[in-house]
Amino acid sequence: MSLPTLSGVGRLIDAPELRFIPSGKAMCKVRLAFNSRRKNPQTDQWEDADVYYVDGTVWGQEAEAVAESLDKGHEVFVSGRLKTRKYETREGEKRSVTELDIDAIGPTLKYATVKVTKMQRSGGQSTGGTGFGGGGDDPWANSAPAGGSKPSSFGDEPPF
Repeated sequence: MSLPTLSGVGRLIDAPELRFIPSGKAMCKVRLAFNSRRKNPQTDQWEDADVYYVDGTVWGQEAEAVAESLDKGHEVFVSGRLKTRKYETREGEKRSVTELDIDAIGPTLKYATVKVTKMQRSGGQSTGGTGFGGGGDDPWANSAPAGGSKPSSFGDEPPF
C-alpha cells in the first residue's frame, strides 16, 4: 500500500530553509498553507475559509533550486506524499506530525512570471532525490561521446 498523495496550489508561509545533511545531500524545508477562499454573497467580499497547513521537504538538486527560486508568499503548485513522523519531546511526551515528502514544486503563473533555466547536471548521475525523472538518470544531461555526436536515442529536446 502506498502513502496518500497531495497535489494542489498552496502558498509558502515562510522562506524556504536550505540545509545539508551530513552526507552532503541538500534538503529544503518549506511551510505551506492551502486555503479555500469564497466570495460571501451577502457582503460580495472574498473571505478565507478552511486552511490546511503542512511542512514539506524537497531533496537534492531540486532543494537547492527551490531555495534559490522561491520565497515567502509565493503561490506554488506542489505534489507529494503525506507521511507521519513520530517523535518524543524532551519531556518524554510522544508526538506525531504529518509532513509532505515533495516530489514536485514550482511557482504558479497566476500572479507571477518566471524565466525557466535548465540546470546543468554532471554525467547523467542520479541526484538521489525526488527531482526530475523520479531520481533516475537524465538522458539530456549526458555529455556527447568522443567523436562529438550524441547517441541516436538522445536528442537535445525531450520527446514531449
